[in-house]
Amino acid sequence: MQRLFGIETEYGITLEGKENIDPVQQSMELIKSYRREDFRPMWDYSGEDPFQDERGFRAKTLQEHPDEEKYREQDRQRNIPFVEVKSDLILVNGARLYNDHAHPEYSTPECRSLFQLVAHDKAGERILHQCTVRRSQKLGQQVLLYKNNTDFHGHSYGCHDNYLMRRDIPFDYLKESIMPFFVTRQIFAGAGKVGIETESGISSAGFFQLAQRSDFFSVEVSVDTMHNRPIVNTRDEPHADATKYRRLHGIAGDANMSEYATALKIGTTALVIDLIEEKRIPDHFAIRDPVGTIKEISRNQTYEWLFKLKDGRSISAIELQREYLALAQKHLIGRDSETDWVLLEWESVLDELENDPMNLTDRLDWVAKKWMLETFIDEEGISWDDPWLQSLDLEYHNIDQEAGLYYGLEAQGLMRRVVTDEQIEYAIYHPPSDTRAYFRGKSLDKFRADVKSVQWDNITFNVNGKPVSVSMNSLVEPELVAKYNRTLDEAQTVEALVSNLGLNM
Repeated sequence: MQRLFGIETEYGITLEGKENIDPVQQSMELIKSYRREDFRPMWDYSGEDPFQDERGFRAKTLQEHPDEEKYREQDRQRNIPFVEVKSDLILVNGARLYNDHAHPEYSTPECRSLFQLVAHDKAGERILHQCTVRRSQKLGQQVLLYKNNTDFHGHSYGCHDNYLMRRDIPFDYLKESIMPFFVTRQIFAGAGKVGIETESGISSAGFFQLAQRSDFFSVEVSVDTMHNRPIVNTRDEPHADATKYRRLHGIAGDANMSEYATALKIGTTALVIDLIEEKRIPDHFAIRDPVGTIKEISRNQTYEWLFKLKDGRSISAIELQREYLALAQKHLIGRDSETDWVLLEWESVLDELENDPMNLTDRLDWVAKKWMLETFIDEEGISWDDPWLQSLDLEYHNIDQEAGLYYGLEAQGLMRRVVTDEQIEYAIYHPPSDTRAYFRGKSLDKFRADVKSVQWDNITFNVNGKPVSVSMNSLVEPELVAKYNRTLDEAQTVEALVSNLGLNM
């Protein structure tokens, strides 16, 4: 497609048969299971500033879930350095694997291809599952990982989709243009959930809604991600030339098990950003009450999904999505094969949602899960408030291909796929060849002993005892990316690499 994008996914972790665990400790040990040799921290945190706000200021504090203080106290008692708690690993495929707020997190490498990104997202599942196998063998107890967004006790953890876009788009225009899309995207991108939830726990169990995250949004716009969550996040960490680019850090989405749903979620959002950059989104898309509406759409049992716009009109989520689709069809069709796939499937899904959502059992997570739960209810003669259903909901997201209920559906040929197992396996070991992730991953593969530190847009080598940094800040344009990646491939030593890039040693 036309931009760099990636997905960050936090996973739920537990031990089989254990009600209370230390998730920070378990996440640390799980991540360290990725490598058999000693852990060596290399991630450079100087390039990260979660307090910087896109609106032109730096926040004094960030809102946190009340449990974060408990985790910090546990960390103080452990007397373990910060880098040990984070347990950051940079993988040879250009991805990042680390402990984030008591959850193992996998951040894909930067991708340009939509289906390549789906493969790398699935590669994260396979990598983490292999970690659970190693950790379980060492621990003598089964470690379980879930690619979901709630523990059903008031804790929500994220799946963030990220897009590099132009900096010169006014933030207010970006916010007003993307907000209605984020609020309504859940009709095809939601992962489904049993119950209505708040940060104090489940308030209504006998209920099925579209999305896992919608219950947890409290404000329209904010730099926060963990408490008082916003629909549009304003964290300003472009990991690129900040004079030219910003990173749209999307936190208003679920973690999808369905490859198709992931592709549709990322692909449609990328096209809407294209429209925003071309100033194609009209102001009459604005929603009167975004925070209330994102919850109402998720919980609506009629699937009419009606709400009010700022101008007083009533509209459905499907109708508003069709407005975005029509603009994309008018201005973007025929550009490339992935764009055309997104436009075709976007229209097809909206048609089916309008006709009968249950026709999408093979494509959308929330529909597949609802069908699975309804089948179970009929077979067992139970009701929607049976606690058994929350267990089944959770097991849908189990990333173990031998045990997870989603993978049971996939094994029966009931879920539509968009990538192959071979593509996923390749993504485990290989970074995208047309982004800076190749330079990051291959540098580690080729010169690991000479790498001093790494971050998304910078890598520092030890060259003859001296630190030499290679900035990848400008590695956005394909021609420059190709030059750096070719230079890396040709270099036999780190000294030759630095010299051929024209850097001072």
